[in-house]
Amino acid sequence: MSKVEEFEELRPLLFSIAYRMLGSVAEAEDAVQETWLRYADTATVPRSTKSFLSATVTRICIDVLRSARVRREEYVGPWFPEPLLNDPYEDPARSAELADSVSMAALLLLERLSPLERSVFVLREVFAFGFDDIASAVGRSESACRQLLVRARRHMEAGRPRFTADEEERQELATRFFDALRDGDVGGLRNLLAADVRFVGDGGGKAPQLARAVVGADNVARLLGAVFPLLARVDITFEPHRVNGQPGAIFRDRDGRVLHVLALDVLDGRIGAIRTVINPDKLAHLGPVGDAWAADREVRQARRS
Repeated sequence: MSKVEEFEELRPLLFSIAYRMLGSVAEAEDAVQETWLRYADTATVPRSTKSFLSATVTRICIDVLRSARVRREEYVGPWFPEPLLNDPYEDPARSAELADSVSMAALLLLERLSPLERSVFVLREVFAFGFDDIASAVGRSESACRQLLVRARRHMEAGRPRFTADEEERQELATRFFDALRDGDVGGLRNLLAADVRFVGDGGGKAPQLARAVVGADNVARLLGAVFPLLARVDITFEPHRVNGQPGAIFRDRDGRVLHVLALDVLDGRIGAIRTVINPDKLAHLGPVGDAWAADREVRQARRS
């Protein structure tokens, strides 16, 4: 097998590692491309191509994370990962774990970890690498990696909700949610929301977004029930779609351009969080991006008429 063939076979795994590390489709793709350039330039034949490439992409991601800290701190409003519609890496035996590990909620928890903790957690907990390979990837001893994993697990478990829903329950609840959304059914929406549900948007200062999170089932249901019928009046449509392994939807303008992506967190039989990514920079990988400001003006005009 040639170098190119070996690399292409492992590309889905490398992208999936990088995306969980960085929370950005564009940065993950760049990290994978840089991994290929380094692999193509090396004359050494690695003992394990998988270990070598995984270690390389991990080191690249650690460097990116360290340089991104200031950018994340200066970000306008809440920061969410770039929406991922399809994870290219598949492992049928661990499909549920992989889906949960790429959820918005999980990626936001990973943001709390240091770059090294994040690397160790992703390689071990998500992709089941051995500590020898992890130590090589992050440049620490196996003992140090075990300690990093303990700290990472502690942070992740402290932030995880106690109750989760299985796939069938998620999809059934999402179907009911989107049906109620189309109908502007405030009561139906309220019945599907957790009492402390949060509705939050990420516009990054580049698109209209909520001034602050809307909290509570009554408040969120009233807002959704009032706004989404107006979207239909200005020909904004949505299509349910898995987003980061969870139920969600893509919203488009009348020309089919992407306006924003919505993701749901389903917890203990209710929707516990609704997150929308509106920042156009985070949507470009999904296709042509619409003008969210123009759409917002149309909605406001429809409300007045």
